[in-house]
Amino acid sequence: MACLFCFSDKPLREDEKLGRQGSTLGRFSNNSNKYDLKLCQVPCSSALPCCLGSMLCLCPVQIWMRHRALNHVNPGSGWRHYTCCQGYFGGCCCIQPGQMGEDSCPTGCMCLEAFCCPGMAVSATSMVIRETYNLGLDEDDVRLIRCSNCLQIFACVCN
Repeated sequence: MACLFCFSDKPLREDEKLGRQGSTLGRFSNNSNKYDLKLCQVPCSSALPCCLGSMLCLCPVQIWMRHRALNHVNPGSGWRHYTCCQGYFGGCCCIQPGQMGEDSCPTGCMCLEAFCCPGMAVSATSMVIRETYNLGLDEDDVRLIRCSNCLQIFACVCN
């Protein structure tokens, strides 16, 4: 978590909002509403046991959190409103959200999403809530986005 402080917390620049990933998160950057707790405040809050549990069991927790978020937005809907990554990240190759069998087996698709793409599963669940409550990005979110971008570039260079 300390490595996040190596990155700027200034609002995202326009060039950082370009491309598929940038446009997905960039649309939240100008929203003034924020989560009650900043990302870096969570480990010191009463949510610590939940935070630790989610790190140890990331995939099952993500499945539970997505179900909870979807039913928070649409009470009693079960998995009816589930789509792979909620459609936020588009598709690639043969993976196209909405065409992955989500209607017939949403729980199985969510399990695959959580185990194969845990980062996108976390982001998609967060974006469901951000979109519902018109929440923006705080300084810690911006740092995390920049850290993630840096790690993705590093991974490409290493390949």
